[in-house]
Amino acid sequence: MSEEQTSVLSPQSSGKKAPRVAWWLATGFGSGYLRPAPGTWGSLAGLGAWLMLVLSLRGRTGGPWLLLAAPLALTLLATWAAGCVVAETGQKDPSFIVIDEWAGLWFALTPLLLMVTIQPQPWSLWTARLVTPFLLFRLFDIWKPGPVDTAQRLPGGWGVVMDDVLAGLLAALLVWPLDQWLGAQSLLHPELWR
Repeated sequence: MSEEQTSVLSPQSSGKKAPRVAWWLATGFGSGYLRPAPGTWGSLAGLGAWLMLVLSLRGRTGGPWLLLAAPLALTLLATWAAGCVVAETGQKDPSFIVIDEWAGLWFALTPLLLMVTIQPQPWSLWTARLVTPFLLFRLFDIWKPGPVDTAQRLPGGWGVVMDDVLAGLLAALLVWPLDQWLGAQSLLHPELWR
């Protein structure tokens, strides 16, 4: 066990070591160790991973369906990885676990996949389309309104992940109309996005 992992163990840990892959996944391939604000760094890493997935599946048979299923698959994987690390450390929701941010953000980004555009879009519009779900997700993840806060009380990996998934779903509910509005603005006022 590494010195870093030893330092995160608490007296309530199960003593059962999590698989190395669970640590890699749970920490967002190490992005959860970045300071300050590991949740924001983890979300940025999750955004990068989502963009790589979108680019790798673009134009492939079944690609759109895989992209729509990806947040759910990631949620299940995140729940397993977070549960393993929580069991080893005995900590309820340590800040270095950021795979939950990845899962929540991927839900928040999903409406972007549903907005079909017929014209090339300038980088400034794409930036606005990506920043909006990112900021809304981080707002709901930090604020934790109603059911988002309640979900944290679930046991093990479910409590780590489900509050972020709900924050992502809340963000997606706002992203959908905002993204449609941004798309309409790009058609009506293309000069704004140059």
